[in-house]
Amino acid sequence: MMSTVNREKVEKAKRMGRRMVGAIYKRTRLDENGFKVQRAEIRFDDIAGCLRTPAGGSSRQLIVVVEGNQIKSRLISSRETARLMGLSDGYILPDKYNEAYHVTGDGVVVPVVRHLAEHLFEPLLAANKQIQVAA
Repeated sequence: MMSTVNREKVEKAKRMGRRMVGAIYKRTRLDENGFKVQRAEIRFDDIAGCLRTPAGGSSRQLIVVVEGNQIKSRLISSRETARLMGLSDGYILPDKYNEAYHVTGDGVVVPVVRHLAEHLFEPLLAANKQIQVAA
């Protein structure tokens, strides 16, 4: 399901001489004939590609571990998705995978929003308020 570009990323990871951990997520892309096809896209930059609700086949992210020529993959756990979304390990998730994945998929990462609010939105709002008061 990988394009040439994504297969090359795996080959490069195999040549690195150390363990490489990546994430695969599926996307619908147009092929060379203009038809929609499902493609597996991989990244090794420590960034999760997407967390989607488990409604479709492209929603579930895979974790890939490459060590030389050995490649292992597994479905990301619901606990791992919760951690990516900023939920503590004490947060109680539903027992069933799809139900737990629904809790975290297509969500807003609270720590990221808090950071943006503190360092971007609130200072901009304060500056805008000062401009309005001065006018």
